[in-house]
Amino acid sequence: MISNSRLQILANYCAAAAEAMGFTMMRTAYSTFVKETEDFSCQLMTPEGLTFASPITTGATWYTGLDYGPVIRMIDDYREGDVYAVNDPYSGFVATHTPDVHLWMPVFRDGQLVCFVGNHVHNTDMGGAVPASLSRTLTEVHQEGIRFPPVRIMRDGVLDERLLKIIDMNVRSPTQNRGDLDAQLACLVTGERKVHEIIDRFGTEEFMAGSQQLLAYAESQARQIIASIPDGEYVFSEFADEDSVDGVPCRINIRMTIAGDSVDLDYTGSDPQVVSSLNMPTGGNIRHSLITVGLIYSLHTLRPDALLNAGTVRILTGTLPLGTIVNPVAPAAVGMRSLISAVNQAAIFGLFSQAVPERMPACPAGGSSLLNVRAVASDGQRIIASIGPVGGGAGGGPTADGQEGCGANSAFLKNTPVEINEAEVPIHIIRYGVVPNTGGAGRWRGGNAAVMEFRMRTPEAMVTARNRNRASLAAWGVLGGKAGANARFTRNPGTDHAVELGNTDIVPCEPGDVIRSQGPGGGGYGHPFDRPVEAVLEDVESGFVSVNHARDAYGVIVVDGAVDMAATARLRGTRAAPEDHFDFGPNRSAFEAVWSRRNYDAMTEIMSLVPINWRHFVKHRLFRAAETLDTSLSPESIRETYAKLQASFNELPSIDLTVSEQ
Repeated sequence: MISNSRLQILANYCAAAAEAMGFTMMRTAYSTFVKETEDFSCQLMTPEGLTFASPITTGATWYTGLDYGPVIRMIDDYREGDVYAVNDPYSGFVATHTPDVHLWMPVFRDGQLVCFVGNHVHNTDMGGAVPASLSRTLTEVHQEGIRFPPVRIMRDGVLDERLLKIIDMNVRSPTQNRGDLDAQLACLVTGERKVHEIIDRFGTEEFMAGSQQLLAYAESQARQIIASIPDGEYVFSEFADEDSVDGVPCRINIRMTIAGDSVDLDYTGSDPQVVSSLNMPTGGNIRHSLITVGLIYSLHTLRPDALLNAGTVRILTGTLPLGTIVNPVAPAAVGMRSLISAVNQAAIFGLFSQAVPERMPACPAGGSSLLNVRAVASDGQRIIASIGPVGGGAGGGPTADGQEGCGANSAFLKNTPVEINEAEVPIHIIRYGVVPNTGGAGRWRGGNAAVMEFRMRTPEAMVTARNRNRASLAAWGVLGGKAGANARFTRNPGTDHAVELGNTDIVPCEPGDVIRSQGPGGGGYGHPFDRPVEAVLEDVESGFVSVNHARDAYGVIVVDGAVDMAATARLRGTRAAPEDHFDFGPNRSAFEAVWSRRNYDAMTEIMSLVPINWRHFVKHRLFRAAETLDTSLSPESIRETYAKLQASFNELPSIDLTVSEQ
């Protein structure tokens, strides 16, 4: 057993090694999406594949608890100098969509396997039906680009060029992909070198024992955090705007049970897997990184100094029903799984907000749109490039406003400087900033949305906008705080041929077309009338809040740059007490006035009893029938509609439609 003081020193060395890997990746990558946006990860892993160290200042923060074990165990012949790769979402469920290429390499010391080093990058394009490979229009994983199971790409330090040439033939920008692969290999070499430096200091036995002890230490800290939360059951649902192109809302439903120092998450009642690419491939593993990222963020919020690694999620048990949006069956498309993962994160935040409202913020914006441009440059070169994320602010918290334009669970995605975008892509940036009045009003204001507006300069161009969401259902406020503003996506705004694109994610463009992408706003925390008038005035002076919004949302009257204190006192005297813990905004409130929890539970219960391949169809038929009812929707009318469907389609089972009343 390593002493606590020495274990902390080892933890620091391992964290520094992971940071060095991250900096190597960032400094040597080829694509903008890796070197600027930093959509990559890197890890030190035990011989079993459990992550015990990862960067905290670079790269994506989703993968602190990543378990490479399922793919590591698919290989039975590891040698020094080997490198392995996978991007198939259904081969071990480590890669979660085709653009994410994961690499791992064994590290040997005196012939003994002491650990693995690994990483992933999000390639801008992996081929498939659409530029950048991802769109909600896709319905099966075969459309999302080239896939490969766990495979050796290097032996004895020599790359398998035959395999790489096959990949090159199937992607739209092979030079870019190969450049990022070189960065991944450099990152692994850095990790291997740093591990040997650590072993030089600590010895093999202490290093290996220490890596296991770091997992146990993270688990112990996580259990301490959970033990500080009141025991009980908490239920929350969060929705994506639509489950497919021009579809209907898609629900993540979670029942969280806190018992002592453990957590159980039951996803029963979540939507069936969908005929679009929003499915989240987890293999039914409740500790999968796509599931646990919201939990890890919540734990970090409650205790920012806690160690985070694969041991953190040992506190978790739960249920991911087969054939649902959180545990789809192949060949369901999964390219937009990050959209549903963000919805899942918001659902977990909602659970913890109920449990410890005085310690958790309002909902972050979510709906961060990742913009890519495919175009042909003046020299004839075909370009496909990410021009950066356009998201929204963080939710207001118990002691602070939400970050503007970016924050909370999307803060790891860095923006790309305008100069780089204009130098590498044939576009002209017209506007890039934040949008006033979009953050949810509150004692602590939600962060405002970001906006990017640009003009296309070449023909045959296409813009893809991955993860469009929150165009309808807003980020919620808490304890009297208001929901944030909805996202918008517009072609040729301010003209007589302007088109509101909603959550469209593929937009063909002509020269001169202008695209404006605006993110959603974060939710507010606490009653807006409790916000100090000085803070509201500062918001007005800073351009975050307009004079009219200061009056309407905060009850503060600003005249000629000064607060009219008497008029403000009169207006604030009319305040109404909040009715509920959450403010979901008018669109979700209207939706749930029809599709109440009782009604939606009745629908998802039916979904769980019909064959998986019928579920999306049946759900949409039930929604369509609800629109034509002469009476209010009820569990009984939902059952009756299904009975009629079953009579029309013999392939549907006749099932016991008794719906429990809760």
